[in-house]
Amino acid sequence: MEELIILMKYAFLGALQGFTEPIPISSSGHLVLAQELFGISVGESDFSFEVLMNFASLIAVLLIYRKDLIRLAENGSKYVTKRDSVYKNDFMFIVYLIIGTIPAGVIGLLFEDIISDQFRGVAPIGVALLVTGLALWMIRNLKGRKSDRNLTVKDAIIVGFAQAVALIPGISRSGATIVASMGLGMKRETALRYSFLLYIPVSLGTIILKITDINFGELLIPYTVAFILSLVFSYFSLKWFMGIMERGNLKYFAYYCFAIGALILIIT
Repeated sequence: MEELIILMKYAFLGALQGFTEPIPISSSGHLVLAQELFGISVGESDFSFEVLMNFASLIAVLLIYRKDLIRLAENGSKYVTKRDSVYKNDFMFIVYLIIGTIPAGVIGLLFEDIISDQFRGVAPIGVALLVTGLALWMIRNLKGRKSDRNLTVKDAIIVGFAQAVALIPGISRSGATIVASMGLGMKRETALRYSFLLYIPVSLGTIILKITDINFGELLIPYTVAFILSLVFSYFSLKWFMGIMERGNLKYFAYYCFAIGALILIIT
């Protein structure tokens, strides 16, 4: 019976992380809420679980954006070897992804532990969700005109720092980068693509740096179930979110963040 409860606990957390990772409501914040408010905890293996679930979401993003990644890799390499201007836009998009990755990478390496300590607990997550909701509300009606070929170094740096802000629990990574991208005038499609392609190097870097710390112990089966559920839920959640972005319905995520953030502050 105890083993079944443990399995169900990990399955729930895996599905929760997978569903909330792509959408702008903060997956890390929801995992903390699930553990703190509902008495669900994965104990000393928290960190291993977090890295593994992040890997599952990364695979989902890679699957969905595989055509874009293949095109960028092919055209980027062709520009380097042939210097043909036809491929320059894709090459520069890769450059902007690299630039946009730097702020979160540097700040994460230097200050991740400090940020986690300073913003630990449920109440700070409530405040962060309200901030996320406010940011989403501010850009809810924006459409933008910038496409992939119109991005600049300045855009990459600003969106990169927005991604770094999402190191604070409760600040959605996808929300922060999409808000910054649309605030800079990007089209919804471009903002979404840049946001999730920007997620790949940061996520991959985290996995590479922390993979030796993963310890399954006696939790191989629960971890496996959680990993599969996180991958599946991440995939379909991102697909769903892409449709919402296309229709411009970000305001509903703002409403959700306002409601949950206010509820957290009331009950804590």
